[in-house]
Amino acid sequence: VTTLGRGGSDATAVALAAAMGADVCEIYTDVDGVFTADPRVVPDAVKLDDITFEEMLELAGAGAGVLMARSVEFGRRYGIPIHVRSSFHSAEGTWVKEETMEEAIVRGVAHDSSEAKVTVHGVPDQPGVAAKLFEPLAEADVFVDMIVQNVSIEGVTDISFTVPKASADRAKEIADKVAGDVGAGGVDIDANIAKVSLVGAGMKSELGIASRMFRILSEHKINIEMISTSPIRISCVVRGEDVEAAVRSLHEGFQPPSSPEEE
Repeated sequence: VTTLGRGGSDATAVALAAAMGADVCEIYTDVDGVFTADPRVVPDAVKLDDITFEEMLELAGAGAGVLMARSVEFGRRYGIPIHVRSSFHSAEGTWVKEETMEEAIVRGVAHDSSEAKVTVHGVPDQPGVAAKLFEPLAEADVFVDMIVQNVSIEGVTDISFTVPKASADRAKEIADKVAGDVGAGGVDIDANIAKVSLVGAGMKSELGIASRMFRILSEHKINIEMISTSPIRISCVVRGEDVEAAVRSLHEGFQPPSSPEEE
């Protein structure tokens, strides 16, 4: 008997499709496809007709729960398009496939409230100290998402990073030990945070997306605590109580199209 973890059935389906040389893998689920935002938060979010593997990987990592990243990675690696569709009717869902010539600047807004922020205060600003912190976290299988190191003042700095809430106590235990070993000031955990992200392949060639995102959040009095980016994603950590307002304001401000041609 094999117990499949979260997303295991999707990953297995795509792997089997690749092994059998299938043209496509159809995954039936309880939603109609991939939306421009969580419809429970943004009622006017629309279903995407298609999305690239790269975009879907970023959305999955940013909190969109329609497909797990492992299944999307299998599809990309073996060139198997994935059709995500509803189990309850025969309508077309969302195709996850290779990039096309037409790329929307922003395809979707994702959010994730499952992480906590760990901050190590008063860390000596010396070579090797960060490695002493993050190596034992990796050895303990603590997944670290975003990392921010503040500007050094008088030879010390603060390092903040996000981890799954389920791993927060273990992360603090490790960080406390490292802080004692290196002479840092102390460790705090903040579980009242959330991450909001913009994703779109067209962001690679478009200027001003970050400044526009930050301005929209500022206009809605939403403070940004951490920022991370990839070529097609911008993520911000905000207060947990602000995340739904952040998602709605960014969705309204960027109006992601349901397909690239609509932009």
